[in-house]
Amino acid sequence: MTGPSAPSMPDPLNTATLTITCPDRQGIVAAVSQFLFAHGANIIHSDQHSTDPVGGTFFMRMEFHLDGLDLAREPFERAFAQVVAEPFAMDWTLGYRAQPKRMAILVSRYDHCFLDLLWRKRRGELHVEIPVIISNHDDLRRDAEMFGIPFHVVPVTRETKAEAEAEQVRLMHAAGADFAVLARYMQILSGDFLTGFGRPVINIHHSFLPAFIGANPYRAAFNRGVKLIGATSHYVTEELDAGPIIAQDVIPVTHRETPDSLMRMGRDVERQVLARAVKAHVDDRVLVYGNKTVVF
Repeated sequence: MTGPSAPSMPDPLNTATLTITCPDRQGIVAAVSQFLFAHGANIIHSDQHSTDPVGGTFFMRMEFHLDGLDLAREPFERAFAQVVAEPFAMDWTLGYRAQPKRMAILVSRYDHCFLDLLWRKRRGELHVEIPVIISNHDDLRRDAEMFGIPFHVVPVTRETKAEAEAEQVRLMHAAGADFAVLARYMQILSGDFLTGFGRPVINIHHSFLPAFIGANPYRAAFNRGVKLIGATSHYVTEELDAGPIIAQDVIPVTHRETPDSLMRMGRDVERQVLARAVKAHVDDRVLVYGNKTVVF
């Protein structure tokens, strides 16, 4: 005789993440939870934040299993919009784990952040697809090809910048990219690029913003005798290095460091901070609020 079979575990890919931003008022959590319960969804995680319970802005992130859902995806979304989102004036998104976000990478010659993202993707730490890599130099082509990812070189000069950016946007749209990451891409993006792409772009800045901006921050840090160095990852806006911050970190340093050792240590922080920011974005844990973010 055989004993009773163990209950099957829910498919971890058959989950969805709901993010909500709306004016704060009573009943939001109850309305969302009741709607999901009524349609057979099983809530597995929930986070919320309010800037002020009276007249503030409310943020929520909720994960739930889809196994018991009584509606197909499109009618479920339409019903949520009509029953919950519209009455509460919600700005909301619904992401499905079974559909990984598609991440384009832009890179120049520095390889530390670039290779780190590729390795994290290969190890399963980043739940993304990488359909395209774009560079203004050919240096990292072999690395991209080792991972089997299409690599495109689009040279950029002052005279050809507009045409180059248009080609980069075309390549990303053709690859179906949902967002882009600047893995130490050493060009300033124009407003036309951001408007043309029309999707989030994440950057890694080689200092703890707003300190030591410029071309050689580690030399500037060395000259000031700093005791901390760090990195900042943020969404890109038309205002240079001033977009909403997603992740930051610092490490202690001493008077014994040189500009070269500061750079090596800084690159370690850059890798970690960029990976943390990208993972938060991929997992739908970042809600932008003005020029700030709520990161659950």
